[in-house]
Amino acid sequence: MELETIQTEVAKKLLEIGIIKIQPDTPFTWASGWKSPIYCDNRKILSYPETRKFICNKFVELVSKKYPEAGVVAGVATGAIAHGVLVADKLELPFVYVRSSPKGHGLENMIEGDLKPGQKVIIIEDLVSTGISSLKAVEAVNTFGGEVIGMAAIFSYNFQKAKENFTKAKIELTTLSHYQVLIELALEMGKISQKQVDSLMKWRIDPENWGR
Repeated sequence: MELETIQTEVAKKLLEIGIIKIQPDTPFTWASGWKSPIYCDNRKILSYPETRKFICNKFVELVSKKYPEAGVVAGVATGAIAHGVLVADKLELPFVYVRSSPKGHGLENMIEGDLKPGQKVIIIEDLVSTGISSLKAVEAVNTFGGEVIGMAAIFSYNFQKAKENFTKAKIELTTLSHYQVLIELALEMGKISQKQVDSLMKWRIDPENWGR
């Protein structure tokens, strides 16, 4: 299955089970204070066995094809831990997860699990916005002595800022779906109007100032 087909199929599944909600007329407020016409909660995927299995299988296909040299799967805490475990289990590879900040006691680890220096790591992420938190996980693995060879995520908003951040970090990001595919599909399914599409696309271009 081609990546574009997978991205459409994943977006459809996320819309059908309510993982992604699109509300341009009654926007959400993110923790950052940004107004957003969309809310994505990929943690809910775990409650839907068919979708959970589909997402896992597509991750496995992607990693097997693009990163056959991967020796370890790493999940970004907390949203991608379970997805990462499922992928690692299918690939029969070791699994570790990366905390958002060091543990405040004991060894104060950023990385939980047994990661050995020099191992090639593919990182699994659930959602990418600006990419800053995702790339902190990359930095943590590389600092520990691992070698991040790529990142795979369920969904990305495709912000220009994220593209710049990943390019600067020299990390390849591949997503099972993304914002433009989602909006095109939502319009086709009658979930949004053409008038709303214009506002939704403006948000992707300038999310910080949208809705002000």
